[in-house]
Amino acid sequence: MEFYSSFGSRPVRLCEKTRAFAFESLQGKYGRDAMAHPCVVMDSVEGFEALSELERYDAMVDAIATEAPLRICEGERISGAATLGLGIMHRVPATFRGESFTSVSHLTVDFESVLTRGVSALQTDAMVALERYRGTEKQAFAQSCVNCLNSFRKWHGRYLAALKDREEHRENYNALLRVPFETPRSFYEAVQSLWFTFAFLRLCGNFPGIGRIDYLLGDYLKQDLENGVLTLSEAREILAHFFIKGCEWVRGEVCGSGDAQHYQNLVLCGVDRRGCQVVNEVTYLVLDILEELPIGDFPTTVRLSRQTEDRLIKRVAEVMRYGGGALAVYNEDLILDALTDYGYPLTEARMFANDGCWEVQIPGKTFFIYRPFDGLQVLLERTLKRYEDCPVYEDFESLYDAFCNDLRGRVDEIVSGLCKYFTEDSSEGFVWKTRPPCTVVSVFEQGCMEKGLSYHEGGPVYNVYSPHFGGFADAVNSLYAFKKMVFDERKISFSDFCGVLRDNWDGNEILRQYARNKYEYYGNDNDEADEIAVRLISDFAQICADLEGRCGYRIPCGISTFGRQLEWSRSRPATPFGAKTGDVLAANSSPTPGTDTKGATAIIRSYCKPDLRKTVTGSALDIRLLPSSVKGEGGLAALEGLLRGFVALGGYFMQIDVADGEILRRAQEHPEEYRTLSVRVSGWNARFITLDRHWQDMVIAQNEKQ
Repeated sequence: MEFYSSFGSRPVRLCEKTRAFAFESLQGKYGRDAMAHPCVVMDSVEGFEALSELERYDAMVDAIATEAPLRICEGERISGAATLGLGIMHRVPATFRGESFTSVSHLTVDFESVLTRGVSALQTDAMVALERYRGTEKQAFAQSCVNCLNSFRKWHGRYLAALKDREEHRENYNALLRVPFETPRSFYEAVQSLWFTFAFLRLCGNFPGIGRIDYLLGDYLKQDLENGVLTLSEAREILAHFFIKGCEWVRGEVCGSGDAQHYQNLVLCGVDRRGCQVVNEVTYLVLDILEELPIGDFPTTVRLSRQTEDRLIKRVAEVMRYGGGALAVYNEDLILDALTDYGYPLTEARMFANDGCWEVQIPGKTFFIYRPFDGLQVLLERTLKRYEDCPVYEDFESLYDAFCNDLRGRVDEIVSGLCKYFTEDSSEGFVWKTRPPCTVVSVFEQGCMEKGLSYHEGGPVYNVYSPHFGGFADAVNSLYAFKKMVFDERKISFSDFCGVLRDNWDGNEILRQYARNKYEYYGNDNDEADEIAVRLISDFAQICADLEGRCGYRIPCGISTFGRQLEWSRSRPATPFGAKTGDVLAANSSPTPGTDTKGATAIIRSYCKPDLRKTVTGSALDIRLLPSSVKGEGGLAALEGLLRGFVALGGYFMQIDVADGEILRRAQEHPEEYRTLSVRVSGWNARFITLDRHWQDMVIAQNEKQ
């Protein structure tokens, strides 16, 4: 059974039954089955309308745990499944009169405590919190924690009862018997514990990340291998089923920006709290599985540093060149500096993972939201007034300063909008207002039960709201084009240039081509253009830093678009560097498509010139390579060199996809032949055929222009 790749035939290590299970799951069988059972309905529950919002939530969770269909697949090695389709829609899959609660995403929960302490210990914590807060306004939340964990135990009991008399699933039953309520005794139990907890969170509609899977599971596998409990091949099969089960929400249908957007990201390698390197057998098993099975549903990021062993860098490069974009890299050295400079203790910073996309957070301790905005639109609409009645700036510095002032105004609006979530109290500072319930997440976030506050109401240790600058390269290029054409070369006056842009370059094609082709924009290792990027990131970071303390959230900054460049393109006017209204422009911190002409090394050099430590939650670089560029030992060595250069030069996060525009166009025309072809879209992966035509065209265009 073959799985499609942009780069040659994939290796085969897993047994045929496992590969067949993977193929079946990737075809959308289980996702379509979930959509046939969308939710539990509470309309007939007596007295439901009279319940408080939190009591309704608890009743819904209990009904989900009690009534959701159980799925036990032939041949599966681990058990538990999120079988209600409304969860796929980012909702708690229970309704009352057609209404349901929004669920939670953009976090990585405290799976470490599930493994090291067991869920029974969390139940004890919940009971302690209930006694502590009995008779106070926090009692209702503490009671909700007790209720939701009891519902989790009910769901666990249903699976044990269903598995008990199935001889073909005897191993599943034994693996699930103790976990996740007690601590695992083996690798098999640890994988089952991690999956079952994750599955319950998803069953209730939430989209958590997994985090540092080799850190979480590595010691269990090492112990079992040393004791002869299982072989490396057996461990690979068990772990592969974790990945395959993670495709249970795949439907194989066109759905806008693609399937596989459930934020279940993984992180590999890096140091632990003591500063010791985490590279183990699980690390390499995950890479094996990603290489063999095109499962983009678990985007995986490897933490690289100057200390990373050559063997690992080579293995990462080998997996990357199969395409699909499932594997990306962090620069651990820079990120640790960024987090500690921002104020995180080093022991906390060392444990960083992601929020379910690639933005950095401390797992199991962080409420996280990022807020993207179109920085190019700020420049073109606020500073340049869409070229209508625009002030005439006499020099570049005046234009740049005006833009930074408008940028400050936009971020101030974002932060001011957060104040509605708080009541300021002179004795306690900012106090969170009541928000929709989310207890199933809260019980797996450190701080919530201790404080008696939910995940949405300040419970976690860290509460982060991160403004993200979108259209970054486009803003840099626009400023640079003005600098060169108007102020340095005086090729055209400021007012006349605004008139040309107001007319969308109509009648000025020669001038447009001059703007497009004369200059080396961001992404070409041109110091003059890149200096604007350096200044802009520094000034943006300072703007966010100046707004710290305005509300109860931390306000670190980042750079991203997450595909919004497609929707933003419809309202953007023409740009000074030659783009017209409607053109789809830059993604994340990557160059504007078509403006980079000197290859991947130059792109990385431009991207790394700003002090990316200031983009605390992340700055993502997308690189697309042709399969021909990474063929053979020479191509592999070149890819390894890109990875090392990214670390040495001070990058933050880089996602490389090896894709061929010709293959993508064939997949557009014959989707039935390319059902497993995965591509990196932005912060997520998707099977190419599930993208709608607009998204497909954008991915193809960005691949062909880079």
